[in-house]
Amino acid sequence: MTTSPPRASLGLFKTLGQDVRTVFADFQQRGIKRVVGDSVASLESFYLAEEDRKRLAGMRPVRRFLVRSWWLLRGLLLKLTPARRVMLAAALWFLIVGGPRLRIDSSRFNVDIRLPYLSSVLLLGVLMLELKDKLVARDELEAGRRVQLALMPEESPAIPGWDVWLYTRPANDVGGDLVDHLQIDDRHHAIALGDVAGKALPAALLSVKLQATLRALAPRFDGLAELGGAVNNILHRDGLPTRFASLVYLLIEPDSGRIRVLNAGHMPPLLVRGGSISTMERGSMVLGIVHDAPFSEQAIDLTDGDVLVVYSDGVTEAMNEQGDFFGDERLYSSVSAAAGEGPAQIGGSILTAVKGFIGDAVPSDDLSLVLLKRNGSR
Repeated sequence: MTTSPPRASLGLFKTLGQDVRTVFADFQQRGIKRVVGDSVASLESFYLAEEDRKRLAGMRPVRRFLVRSWWLLRGLLLKLTPARRVMLAAALWFLIVGGPRLRIDSSRFNVDIRLPYLSSVLLLGVLMLELKDKLVARDELEAGRRVQLALMPEESPAIPGWDVWLYTRPANDVGGDLVDHLQIDDRHHAIALGDVAGKALPAALLSVKLQATLRALAPRFDGLAELGGAVNNILHRDGLPTRFASLVYLLIEPDSGRIRVLNAGHMPPLLVRGGSISTMERGSMVLGIVHDAPFSEQAIDLTDGDVLVVYSDGVTEAMNEQGDFFGDERLYSSVSAAAGEGPAQIGGSILTAVKGFIGDAVPSDDLSLVLLKRNGSR
């Protein structure tokens, strides 16, 4: 009589089968050499300093293989906690010289227990401990991502006389880009796109700080220059010397085509008008670096059909596998390709162009877009 395996085993075997098919599909699509090469490059970028990677590039193949193996192992050991470093060092030692032997003698019988696989047990223990830490950190990041998304608009806002499209995509689980909409009162809507220096959790925390500060201060100030100064001083007081943020803050009135703009160190927005593309003037300095830094307010008038494009540097600085940047020219081309369409179509054209350019490369930065089209008939 045969017995069926437990449910957990069925789940494991099914998962492993799916994993095997996924891996083989990846090998067929990208090739084994490329997959292995990308993995090695990822390990080098994490465990080795840039100077060491440059030294490796100048070595002969055999020497490079040996030196790389040692440096990666050294880097791995140095990143572990003391207890896990000892466990891994012992596992490697037993792997080289062989496992110990345990002999039990008694008056009636002798037991000779060999432990040739102690190195495997230690390696598995280190792996399980490291994986536990990673899974806990991943769960915390996922919770942080849910909080970050909950603080941002669930959908593009409806503003009379305007078509609005908002988009943000972090490079990691959480990101440093801020995209937000705030209705100041019945006659004023504010839209913000901020970009905190860096990525992942540190940038995300400062991004939330920037959002909370803007939401608290925006209703108090009529002038955007004064608003920029107040936000800057708070970030300078509460932030870190190496952390700063750029910001484009737009103040919109439903019955007017005029947009008041605060640009704090960000790329100038693009104006799409009649098939041509122009850029606004550059703004003030970034937020959080200098106390009492001066800021200025700009304004732009849009007529029916005009589109304003605000973007983070995750668009123009998106990198492909060769290390090339997407750049301004490709951005202008993707905007021109959808000129005359709605904000969502123009934004989709930009995203499609960026995705096609980077290919299989891992996103190098957070990417955000804000597009507004004047539609006075609505």
